[in-house]
Order: sequence, then C-alpha cells, then structure tokens
Amino acid sequence: MPLTFAVNVVRTNEIRKDPIFNRWVLFSPARSKRPSDLKSSNPNTSSNSSTKTPACPFCIGRENECAPQIFRVPPEESVDWKIRVIENLYPALRRDLNTQERGGGGDVKDVVSGFGFHDVVIDTPFHGARLSDLGKGDAGQVILAYKKRVLQLKEIDAIKYVQVFKNHGASAGASMSHSHSQIMALPIIPTTVISRFESMRERWIATGRCSLCEIRSEEILIDESSHFFSIVPFAASSPFEIWIVPSNHDSHFHEIDQEKATDFGGLLTLTLQKLSKQLNDPPFNFMIHTSPLDLVDSAQHYAHWFIQIVPQLSTPGGFEMGSGCYINSVFPEDAAKLMREVSIET
Repeated sequence: MPLTFAVNVVRTNEIRKDPIFNRWVLFSPARSKRPSDLKSSNPNTSSNSSTKTPACPFCIGRENECAPQIFRVPPEESVDWKIRVIENLYPALRRDLNTQERGGGGDVKDVVSGFGFHDVVIDTPFHGARLSDLGKGDAGQVILAYKKRVLQLKEIDAIKYVQVFKNHGASAGASMSHSHSQIMALPIIPTTVISRFESMRERWIATGRCSLCEIRSEEILIDESSHFFSIVPFAASSPFEIWIVPSNHDSHFHEIDQEKATDFGGLLTLTLQKLSKQLNDPPFNFMIHTSPLDLVDSAQHYAHWFIQIVPQLSTPGGFEMGSGCYINSVFPEDAAKLMREVSIET
C-alpha cells in the first residue's frame, strides 16, 4: 500500500527505541540533504565481467593458492565449482586450540582460549560477479552453503554461537574484492546476542508476542516474497538500514529449507540491487542474526532470526561510541518509500 505522505514532508527530531537490540536511535533529518541525495561518495567499481583477475586466489583455477577447502558446490570434482567454503587464511580464532576456560580474576572465568572457527564462503568463481548478480536459484545455493556449514559447526560441543556475515567494499572491512562471505563459530555467546535475546524476551513477557512477528507495518515495508519481507526498521541505526525477516516464526537460520532458501536468495539479491541503484553502489555489511545453538524451549516463543543489511554511508562518532545511541539522518518511513520506488529490471 503506497504511503500518503511525500518524502519531503516536514519532520521533527525524534528519539526511538529499538525493541530488538534494546537501544535508542536519534533521528535528526536536518543533518543531511534530502534522503534521495544520500548516496555513497566512494562506490565500488567491480564489474559484472567473468574475466579472471590473475592476482586473486578466490578465482576459479587458483584453488591451490587458498587455505584448505572444507567443501564445494557442487561436490563433484569433475565439474566446475560454483561455491567454495574454505578456511580463512588469517583466522581470528584457532581451530586447533583446546577449549578449556582460563581463569580471570578471582573465581570468575572471564577468559577462555581463542578456540573457534573462521571460514570463508566464496560466493562465485568469477571475480567480477557479485552476490547481487546471481539469480535467486544460485543465491539460494549460497544460502544453503551457509546452512550446511552451520550444521557442521553445530556438531562441535564447544561451539555456542555461529555468525554469518558479509563485508562488501574496503570501507566495510572487505580485504578481498572477490565476492565472499564469512562464518565465525564461537565458544561463547556474544554480549550483543544476549542483550538482543533479553530485549525480545522482555517484549514477549509484556505483550505475549514476538518482537519480529509484529514489526511489519506498511509504512516501513519495502518488498515481500512468499516466505520473507524486507523493511527499514522503525528505529534503524543508520540511513537505509534494511532487515529481511521470515514471515513465519523461525528461531534458527540453519533450519531453512531449499524452497525458503531460494525465496530468501531472491529477495536478498533484489534488496542489494536496489541499494546499489539508489545509493550509488555503497559499501555495506550484512549479518545473519540467529539464535544460540543450544536454545532453551522457553525461548522459542520470542526467538526469531533475520538478516540486517547496513550500507556504510556515515561513520559513528564519539557520541555513538560513548553513549551507545546512534544518530540517523533519514527517517525509516522515507527510506522505505524511496526503496519501494526503485525499479529493477528482471
């Protein structure tokens, strides 16, 4: 349903509470130009060509230059691969360390060994192709590769949480321009994840409803597919932040099936194409926010996975770092309207 107000409607400053991440966001539209003028000033320049770049070890034919392979898609060595999952050559965690806790001060166990897994998912064999260039079937295969690796890591008792993420563009943290994603498996549950679950639990106790099941509204809706919908969240922490949320209440990303993976891949690539077109191909990060692997039954009521996509259009300053509050110059309703209006040829 189209909105009844124009993007240039006069808005006053607001402070909104994010019920998922339990944080406040300050909306200050006077700090920017029109939302339609907010574009990346440092776009990525990779093309859609399938030409190999000789210096890139992620390209097809240069597999011996990479860290060890975990698995590939398709698995048959007699045909070319479409997706490879490999160990990270410079991992943040060590898979060969023991997992015994190391004592901190007193009786508190506040230090553990740096055990864990840090893997790379090479989304495509071709250097110039991006995840957004893939058809929904091929993008769905990337999603299923994430799932397969998460399920493998789930079998390791010491692993408590698995984070799937993608950095696109140097300023978003990507050290390689060849399209790839990363997976990190941790022996702890990160504080931000615990805070997210506590916030969603409080909301469920207060309302009897899941925060993400009730988050959708027409003013912030961008697109929807058979099993997912995309929104600019009501308290988006940055301009044009987008979430893709399962329409059904699903707690774990790794429970996704092939039909939903293909559907999700289609909506994800559409969303990335719209961001590229509207914002001049900005650097971005996306993160799949799922549940801890050992989720207690009582948490099933409010645990709901989703993906967060954050274009890197601004840099957090001292206020954001000091207070934990973000400043956003674009109201979500305006950003959602502009994203709905982006036309992508199929």
